[in-house]
Amino acid sequence: MTTTILPGRPAPLGATCGPDGTNFAVSSNGEQVTLCLFDSGGVETRLALPERDGDIRHGFVPGVGEGQAYGFRVSGPYDRAQGLRYNPAKFLLDPYARAIDGECRFGPELLDYATDDTAAPSLLDSAGHMPRCLVTAPLPYVPPVPGPGHPLADTIIYEVHVRGFTATHPDVPPELRGTYAGLAHEAALDYLVGLGVTAVELLPVHHNAPESFLVERGLTNYWGYNSIGFFAPHAAYSAAVRAGRRGGQVAEFRSMVEALHTAGLEVVLDVVFNHTAEGGPGGPTLCHRGLDNAAYYRLDPSDPSRYIDTTGTGNSLNTADPTTLRMIMDSLRYWVSTMGVDGFRFDLAPTLGRADGAFDPFSAFFDVVSQDPVISQVKLIAEPWDVGRMDSYDIGRFPPLWSEWNGRFRDTVRDWWRSHDGVLGDFATRLCGSADIYDHPDEGRRPSASVNFVTVHDGFTLTDLVSYNGKHNEANTEDNRDGTDDNRSWNCGAEGTTNDPDVLALRARQKRAFLVTLLISAGVPLLLGGDELGRTQQGNNNAYCQDNEITWFDWTTVDHELSDFTTELIALRRRHPAFRRRRYRTGKAASDLRWFTPSGAEMTTEDWSNPSARSLGLFIDGATDPDVGPDGTPMVDDDFLILVNAWWQPLTFAVPVNLPAGRWDVICNTCDPARKGAVAHEVTVGPRSIVILRSPSR
Repeated sequence: MTTTILPGRPAPLGATCGPDGTNFAVSSNGEQVTLCLFDSGGVETRLALPERDGDIRHGFVPGVGEGQAYGFRVSGPYDRAQGLRYNPAKFLLDPYARAIDGECRFGPELLDYATDDTAAPSLLDSAGHMPRCLVTAPLPYVPPVPGPGHPLADTIIYEVHVRGFTATHPDVPPELRGTYAGLAHEAALDYLVGLGVTAVELLPVHHNAPESFLVERGLTNYWGYNSIGFFAPHAAYSAAVRAGRRGGQVAEFRSMVEALHTAGLEVVLDVVFNHTAEGGPGGPTLCHRGLDNAAYYRLDPSDPSRYIDTTGTGNSLNTADPTTLRMIMDSLRYWVSTMGVDGFRFDLAPTLGRADGAFDPFSAFFDVVSQDPVISQVKLIAEPWDVGRMDSYDIGRFPPLWSEWNGRFRDTVRDWWRSHDGVLGDFATRLCGSADIYDHPDEGRRPSASVNFVTVHDGFTLTDLVSYNGKHNEANTEDNRDGTDDNRSWNCGAEGTTNDPDVLALRARQKRAFLVTLLISAGVPLLLGGDELGRTQQGNNNAYCQDNEITWFDWTTVDHELSDFTTELIALRRRHPAFRRRRYRTGKAASDLRWFTPSGAEMTTEDWSNPSARSLGLFIDGATDPDVGPDGTPMVDDDFLILVNAWWQPLTFAVPVNLPAGRWDVICNTCDPARKGAVAHEVTVGPRSIVILRSPSR
């Protein structure tokens, strides 16, 4: 191995591999930054980076190429009381590493402080317990396969875990199951295309590390919300790495994106820029803490030894610092420009806007994103809440061009279908895109600002939502204390598995009602992967640590009737622009919606304020004031009459006589999916069911 290091270039950060060697650059305000290179036998060579430009240390090493294992060590003051955590005994990952190899082996070696004196630095060397960064060659330039570019209003998102989706898929070769290549396999693509979704939202794929307490219990952080490498695809999801090709996860991930694009599917990444895997003040030192603790993390001004924690993980990234903000933006651009992804869902997004403590939609992060010519053009979705602050629930407060997970939609729809009082008006508002949350004066936000969902990875699956009154998280080894108790679920008469035909029929009806509500509502529907198959987690509503049959798709127990129903429902939404409005129905367009009681009379103020009301009819005029398509063509559609009955008994609805529509046909019936055809003057809607009537366009 060469021991020569020459002055290098200050940018770009990371390891830039060329034909004659590699330029290494890292950001740190320590006194000295040392590059650590490892040969195939694990022998470490240390080279001081000779150049400094501001906070960037850099140097060029001739002869070092693809596959070289490396990392850094940083010398400097160690004073925890002042937030200074430099310790050259700690081997550190490169925040810009494109590939990471190996896993953390937890122990006192990973702590930067001495266990018998936490104010003193640890002298234990951590290199033997740490993964390594790998130098990667630039990906060969080929014309990228462009994403399909689905308009946001036409998007249907499918949230899925790379590993869990194909871990047991019988038509995916065993060597590819649970990997990026498995998701790109023909069997997986055919399923997604056949279902009709337009985008997959992947749970975190940034390289992550589990928490030590999970490892001690024989568990892991399956969801992956514990990032430590914001540029590196997680190696455990790579078939190439599994086959012994270190660093192969990079090309494999990009090939997966290209395969999904070719199939007409977009790729949205769930990204975790609110915290890292280093945890609180007592956590391991893996990367950012040892490079520049005060730059990367928000420290408590009254006690810099502690972190401000709005994530519940022990730390929060410091987007007020240029170093952190640059890293986040560089990462986002990399995944779009090099890897080809089509958008991002930002976990605990308010934390990104807390430069001065309170959430600020005009903070530096949102300002930089709005000005960036690359990132401002992709899909941007916020999880609009974090933890521990008076303003931690920031739904509706994100800037224009951002969409948000709509927790109000989830809560209202769950309460409606378990027949709670006083939900009628709120339910109608959610159906129409939640204008009360997003249609602010002078902002120009659209219904697509609302990402509607009933279930997501965090909580019950759809089957469990109608099968359990309470959580059953015993497998997480926390005595069922973890996970939320606010499930708003209903077991339909029996807790968990049952053979009672009446209970099973009711559960099936409830699932269909939830799916119809989701897929006919204005906004962007988000479907939890596997809900259409009847996937269950046996009542576990916090399965973040279960990398096993609890979370994996079980392709041997598919509910084909539910799957077929969902596929038809998605096709219905995609055929009819009346369910995909690009603007709120205000002003003249407000008359395109008319609300009726089951008697066929127009809803009155008294009807809306009735707390025990559990039924309504909605007329959607598809022709009078249609949206205009990209080519300028009016998107004229059929008329629809949606009849909703949340009572536990059948209810007869009269078809209103003063509608412009003529003939009405039943096109969807959640009580009896096979029952369709023409209707005349009245329609019986089954208990806790929806019927959709269609009248051909005028």
